[in-house]
Amino acid sequence: MDRSSRINFNGPPISGVRSSAYCIPTATPEADGTLAWTSTTLVLVEADADGKTGIGFSYADTATAKLINDSLAEAVAGCDALAVGYCRQAMIARIRNLGRPGICSMAISAVDNALWDLKAKLLDLPLVSLLGQVRTRVPVYGSGGFTCYSVEALQEQLADWTGSGITRVKMKVGSEPGHDVSRVAAARDAIGLNNELFVDANGAYSRKQALAMAQAFADAGVSWFEEPVSSDDLEGLRLIRDSAPPGIDISAGEYGYDSFYFRRMLQAGAVDVLQADATRCAGITGFMQAAVLCQAFNLPLSSHCAPSIHVHPCCAAQPLRHLEYFYDHVRIEKMLFDGALEPVNGELIPDLSRPGLGLEFKHADAVRYAV
Repeated sequence: MDRSSRINFNGPPISGVRSSAYCIPTATPEADGTLAWTSTTLVLVEADADGKTGIGFSYADTATAKLINDSLAEAVAGCDALAVGYCRQAMIARIRNLGRPGICSMAISAVDNALWDLKAKLLDLPLVSLLGQVRTRVPVYGSGGFTCYSVEALQEQLADWTGSGITRVKMKVGSEPGHDVSRVAAARDAIGLNNELFVDANGAYSRKQALAMAQAFADAGVSWFEEPVSSDDLEGLRLIRDSAPPGIDISAGEYGYDSFYFRRMLQAGAVDVLQADATRCAGITGFMQAAVLCQAFNLPLSSHCAPSIHVHPCCAAQPLRHLEYFYDHVRIEKMLFDGALEPVNGELIPDLSRPGLGLEFKHADAVRYAV
């Protein structure tokens, strides 16, 4: 799409888009059922129009920032800043020969998020008002409990969350299946019987392992079993969902990069709760599309990670259950953004006094992490 063919709707043109990447070491090593890491990369996008700057981000490889700067920025430059959907289609057209999943979709996500923030700032509205608010706050669950933690560290983290009023907590399982049941039992001891306990295997188990674990976890009062098998194994997820004891929900979807992925998962009857991540699924636009699909299939939606991006869209999504308050991202967002929210009685409440996402990036604090 060349610039001469771009439609001017009714808003100011986008005068510039730029991306930068920041690599932040983790506080301690982190690991789940299939991966270990010691740093997290945040890819930031800043989009300008009419003296305002919108910000968005994704947690992605530095190649994401290069794709944005080399290609996507040019695709949306000069477009109407209020026409977020038009800009999104321009970006999707631009990456046609590169492949939609993965880095391309995360790059589109970061730009789409920045454009929604920019549009709301241009209209001087909190983003949730622009999207169509349906609730004033969103329940969260504390998420961490990494497999590399000692039992004592696991118990301390989960108990800190429940002690602060967060009544749902999630731990990682799957890297050492022989220890998972005892670790889950220790987590239950730490949080008591009145709080919900979730587990996330990140696709580490085989089908038969997952079936056995579902029963053992249910005996410990686990109510959420995330990615018991690979999220690509829709038949396996459906098998676990159909066979799991009552009271334990099967969830997946964090690796969804477009609405076609979510539709296939829902059509397969693979999950009780769909997860979507606005830093991966082509942005807030894609997240709201996932919410519509959930509504059509009469299933709830839960957001994955990046809580500062998800607060506003979660308060505008009809079929929402909760938001993931992920330890690593919470730490980074508090470090690098003014306006990152703290839960109140286990819920996040968007700040309606601030336009857009309510965030401002701390460039001076971030520069030491710049890639």
